[in-house]
Amino acid sequence: MKNIAVTGGSGASAPYVIRELQQQGYTVLNLDIASPQTDLCAFIRTDLTDYAGVFAALHGCDAVVHFGADPEPDFDFLSGAGRFRNNTLCTYNVFNAAAALQLKKVVWASSETVLGFPFDQIKPDYLPVDEAHIKPQNSYALSKVVCEELARHMNALYRMPIIGLRLSNIHYTDNRQAANYDAIPDYWRDPCTRKFNLWAYVDVRDAARCARLALESGITTAETFIVAAADTVMNCSNSQLVDAVFPQVPLAPGADDYCTLLSIEKAAKQLGYRPKYSWRNILGR
Repeated sequence: MKNIAVTGGSGASAPYVIRELQQQGYTVLNLDIASPQTDLCAFIRTDLTDYAGVFAALHGCDAVVHFGADPEPDFDFLSGAGRFRNNTLCTYNVFNAAAALQLKKVVWASSETVLGFPFDQIKPDYLPVDEAHIKPQNSYALSKVVCEELARHMNALYRMPIIGLRLSNIHYTDNRQAANYDAIPDYWRDPCTRKFNLWAYVDVRDAARCARLALESGITTAETFIVAAADTVMNCSNSQLVDAVFPQVPLAPGADDYCTLLSIEKAAKQLGYRPKYSWRNILGR
C-alpha cells in the first residue's frame, strides 16, 4: 500500500494523520467537502454522502483512512437524527466504494461514546472498560455501533479488512482547539465534570500514529480498538475517582493508580500501540 486516501482531511485531527503517513513515505490524498486550511497533500472536494463522488475519489487508492464524520455527540432527537443519517451514510459509502474498488484496507474513526458516554443514566459494569462494554446512549454513539456492525458484515462478504478506532477525547497542544491541554487543570476541581468518558483522553499525535499502525497491521478481519492515552486527565488516583463517582463499580486489581480507565490492552497487543504523550509531560506537572 502506497497511495492512501484520508477522508475529513481538512478537519481538526485528520491533518495529523496525513502528516504521520507522509512522514512514513506514503502518498496521501485528502477527501473532504471543505477546503484544507493548509495544503498538506493533494485534495479532492468530496461530499461523502454522494456515493458516486466517493467512488470516483477513491479510484486509484490502495487504502483509506476514514475520519470524515460529524464528530459531536448529540443530546436531542432532532440533531441526533441528522447526525445518525450523515455518519452512517458517509461510512457506508466509504466502505462500499472501498470494497467495489478492491482496496486493501479501511481504517476508520469509531468513538469512545459507544462505551456508555456520558455515564449519567448508566454506570460502567466494571473498570477499566474494554471493547466488550457496548452501551450507546445517543444517536451519535448508535451511528458508530451500527457502522461497527456494518464493518463486520462487509468484511465477511468482501474479505476486506476494516479496522475501527474507538478514539477517546482527542487533545491538542493548540489552545485554539476546545480540547486542549491548558484546560486540564480545570477538570480537577470536580471529578464529575469528566466522568462522561471515564476521565480519558488521547493526544492527537498518538491517535494519528495508531491509525498508521492499524493501516500497517496484518489484521484481516473487522476489529475495533479503544485508543486512549495511558493515563487519565485527573491528578488523583483511580480508586479516589471511583469511590467518589462510581462507588459500586468494581475496579480491577492494579488499576487503582492513574492508568486509563478505557483499556488500551487490545490495541497494545494487536497493533503495537503505546501512547507517547501525556498531559503530565506536556504541562510539566
